[in-house]
Amino acid sequence: MRSLLFVPADSPRKQARALACGADAIIVDLEDSVAAQAKDAGRQAAREFLQEWRRQERAARIIVRINALDSGLTERDLDALMPLRPDIIMLPKAQGGRDVQHLGAKLAVREAESDLPDGATQILPIATETAGAIFGLGSYAGASRRLCALTWGAEDLSADIGAESNRDANGQYTSPYRLARDLTLFAAAHAGVDALDTVFVNFQDHAGLRAECETARRDGFTGKMAIHPDQIAVINEVFTPSAKAIAEARMIIETFANQPDAGVIGIDGQMYDRPHLRRAERLLARVPKT
Repeated sequence: MRSLLFVPADSPRKQARALACGADAIIVDLEDSVAAQAKDAGRQAAREFLQEWRRQERAARIIVRINALDSGLTERDLDALMPLRPDIIMLPKAQGGRDVQHLGAKLAVREAESDLPDGATQILPIATETAGAIFGLGSYAGASRRLCALTWGAEDLSADIGAESNRDANGQYTSPYRLARDLTLFAAAHAGVDALDTVFVNFQDHAGLRAECETARRDGFTGKMAIHPDQIAVINEVFTPSAKAIAEARMIIETFANQPDAGVIGIDGQMYDRPHLRRAERLLARVPKT
């Protein structure tokens, strides 16, 4: 997934616009985007959106961000939405692998009740929204076969640690958030899943968005979340491997396939080893299906 767009669960207007934006995934948000008094209405609107989505058989994946496990609202969220087969449940305020296992048990029960295949619903944790969550990042490895990716968050984290801002005067993340970002990248690699970059909140600053996407791609992130449909085109462009990169990756893979016993190969005067092969394979896995 290159692009993941948040839409409030209780806003049919924004959901309708999301349908045409080209995002790889739509995140139907039952948490921060929906006021406490509107949670029931949000669940009902989300149900209607998922029902319509399934009727149209759209290619984008559907993600539902439920309320946190300690909110007292998780059960109602899952009861309302799981019968409609969301592809992924996004878990906010995740503290580590145990939370993924806890949610996985809840999903297994509801998959059985809705006659869905066991394990069909994946889990995407937001892994850095509290100070305590930072210390659980290493525990996602091996936690659950449902784990599909890791992402991070800076807004809730800044509130949790009492920061005045999470960016400096130049618009760059300050040290605590760079640390959270980098540790998420390492945690995802350790767990063998993709790392997805957090949102860029100034949706009118396309140059800033592009720069942040390019930095994230360079460092190893495979996609980015968005808060506005106008951000999707930039995100998709940056996180789609270039024709040159695809050709190089295919050449590396083909050359290693022709020399299966080689630890190092040479192509046009450049040496490549097994880490280059793994990187080439991961890049090709990100090429959108046509």
